[in-house]
Amino acid sequence: MLGRLITFEGGEGCGKSTQIKRLASQLTDLGYRVRELREPGGTALGEKIRFLLKHDPAGQGMVPEAELLLMNASRAQLVREVIRPALESGEIVLCDRFYDSTVAYQSGGRGLSLDLVNSVIGHAVGETRPHLTLLLQVGREEARRRVASRTAATAGPVDRFEQEKEAFFLRVESAYEQIAREESSRVRCIPAEGEPEAVSARIWEAVEKILPKSR
Repeated sequence: MLGRLITFEGGEGCGKSTQIKRLASQLTDLGYRVRELREPGGTALGEKIRFLLKHDPAGQGMVPEAELLLMNASRAQLVREVIRPALESGEIVLCDRFYDSTVAYQSGGRGLSLDLVNSVIGHAVGETRPHLTLLLQVGREEARRRVASRTAATAGPVDRFEQEKEAFFLRVESAYEQIAREESSRVRCIPAEGEPEAVSARIWEAVEKILPKSR
């Protein structure tokens, strides 16, 4: 039995991590084998690339082309080392970001050519594509509030993506909206404000339709 690849997308502070954990717990309770992953990261190599991209001072001033290639180096490793074997063994793979993030952030946000971005993504993922993508959507004011609250609570290293200006995030949001319009059969828009339980219910309504019957 082939598993399912379900990806979670959205801007900073949209609640992906919380909802992935809730969905993983729900699926596990129903007897499914679940794998939780994140991008960039998910492998030993990918986690090192993640730190460089997001937190390492050496990453400050990184040019968009380098960012694009590093994101997809991590992704290529994740797809071949983890995602494909997990799907072949029948697992449900929940991934916090996948290639739609690259389209939104590196093409929409950074302004790189969409043809270039899609070409690099194609080399990284090959035929491995999500069965379902959940695009969590929150207003910019709420997103800023959540990011600020999270930053204050964790006191972790600075995330250079979260430091971008408002215009960057508006371009990212617009790119996500375009993806959702163009790939409506795969991408489900999920209103993600309000109580987590209500958001989880919206997610489950989309997820249960694509789950394999056997577990």
